[in-house]
Amino acid sequence: MDNYSGNKEIMDRYSLRGKVFNKIREDILSGDYPEKYELREAAISKEMGVSRTPVREALRQLELEGLVSIIPNKGAYVNGITSKDIYDIYVIRSYLEGLCAKWACENITAAQIEDLEEIIYLSEFHIKKEHWEQIFELDNRFHHAMYKACGSKILEHILSDYHHYVERVRKNTLSSQERASMAGREHKAILQSVKDKDEEKAERLANEHIFKSIANIKNQGLDKLMQKHRINK
Repeated sequence: MDNYSGNKEIMDRYSLRGKVFNKIREDILSGDYPEKYELREAAISKEMGVSRTPVREALRQLELEGLVSIIPNKGAYVNGITSKDIYDIYVIRSYLEGLCAKWACENITAAQIEDLEEIIYLSEFHIKKEHWEQIFELDNRFHHAMYKACGSKILEHILSDYHHYVERVRKNTLSSQERASMAGREHKAILQSVKDKDEEKAERLANEHIFKSIANIKNQGLDKLMQKHRINK
């Protein structure tokens, strides 16, 4: 009985830390906490209705991710996301997405293929109707389904994090029918190459898909996109 209670307390604490961590990270990525902003444990714990312990643990984890700097005897400060960070993430993603598609050729299941086909079908419908929120959500679903299909928890975790880091910039890049339609066709081609188990083609198409996104971002002006979505420059 005592062991059970102890384990439950540990699980609850980590679950709470996870919620605090995700909330602070979301506020940093959205720009609600600007660069160099001091993250005071007392203020955050009061705002979220938690003790200082999960806040302190969350800040340490955010430091490991590079989003926060903890200065001894001073406090925790937001590093923010720069234009270079965004470009770096996209370039890194391009290669990892290619690897993901390559591995999916061997590991994807029939159920996962069916799910991806449904996502593509729904995307085509909403693109014609210019339903931007649905288009963005389906784009998220496609990529996360591919991450799951690669068969590697490590790669899935890394890509999911990178995908989330640039979410607000991505949302704006899909706000035109031309780019949304092109992205939909690229998704369809990637999935077909995975179904055909053509590893070389799947890797190349997935890699090119992200580089086309980079080109689209450059055309729109990354600094303007970051300012619009309150991501720090």
